[in-house]
Amino acid sequence: MRSLAHPPLPEQRDFPSRLHHPRVAARLGAWLGICFFVAFATGLVSHLAQQPDSWLPSRPVWGYRVTQGIHVAAGTACVPLLLAKLWTVYPRFWIRPPRQLRELALHGAERASIGVLVAAAVFELATGLANVTTWYPWSFSFRPTHFAVAWVAVGALVVHIAVKLPVVRAALAPAAADEPEPPGEGLSRRGLVRTAGVASVAAVVLTAGGTVPWLRRVAVLAPRSGTGPQGIPVNKSAHAAGVTATATDPAYRLEVRYGETSVSLSRDDLLAMPQQTSGLPIACVEGWSAHGEWTGVRLRDLLDAVGAPRGRSVEVSSLQEHGPFRVTHLPHQYADDDLTLLALALDGEPLSLDHGFPCRLIAPNRPGVLQTKWVRSLEVPA
Repeated sequence: MRSLAHPPLPEQRDFPSRLHHPRVAARLGAWLGICFFVAFATGLVSHLAQQPDSWLPSRPVWGYRVTQGIHVAAGTACVPLLLAKLWTVYPRFWIRPPRQLRELALHGAERASIGVLVAAAVFELATGLANVTTWYPWSFSFRPTHFAVAWVAVGALVVHIAVKLPVVRAALAPAAADEPEPPGEGLSRRGLVRTAGVASVAAVVLTAGGTVPWLRRVAVLAPRSGTGPQGIPVNKSAHAAGVTATATDPAYRLEVRYGETSVSLSRDDLLAMPQQTSGLPIACVEGWSAHGEWTGVRLRDLLDAVGAPRGRSVEVSSLQEHGPFRVTHLPHQYADDDLTLLALALDGEPLSLDHGFPCRLIAPNRPGVLQTKWVRSLEVPA
């Protein structure tokens, strides 16, 4: 008669591979922690830049382009490192828990923190990669959820580091490096760490072309590679935004308002005003960016036309009727910057419809999602 007894839990000795070693885990964990904290820090910058009352400065003009590019690159680098780290330490998941109540409580707390850390890290990397490809197979809002879970992940990571610091120190000590590695076939411990490092670098190079122009030829994993109308990618076309008819309507007028004062301007009226060209990058939260020579009317000149004082924010409304960024808030430091334009042309040619014709906002050091296209109105609260 077959026994109905459950098989015994595996012990750590049932995983004899020389790669399941604290030194391998510590070295992979150190690089993973660095990449994760870099992604977290640059993610904070991105989150602040998208706040309505953002205090981030408008200079340098390339600031958001660099920080968001680093954010996506660091997150991408985490993926191979996390997979290698989890494979190295997974035998530890099978260690039989202690029987003493105090040790059992500590063991349970440690396992719970690791569970939270792994779940949060996997969620952050999975949703971050989906965002890079502009694929959102979920019903929650990406940005606030991604931001909130990032704090959970970092908190769990800090707890994990505090608990494991003695083990990590011992594993990375010079004496541990002199410990001979058991013979065996396949990858060595050092080979595994190097392979994970090479995979991380390769993943970054194959995606970084969205930010670094000279890497675009090899950036086969980058969803945006510099192609698009007038040489700059677009995330949302005029057709997708439902503005094709209104944006090309000869009756189009831009409304600029401050209190009781307002002006109504056609595109020809805007073209008749003094024109300025600003060389500015456009950088999106998905990690891609591109530089353009934008020509149009200084936003400050339009605000002066209705007597709006400096130091005031501006509500920018688009012709599109739906979408979370149909109306955006432009803080005063951007509104007053001489490089901020209501652009009418790109690289010497009239704006294409997908880039915001008849006019669009372009400001320095500003997330692309907030560079409102198909601008309908500019309003300064009185």
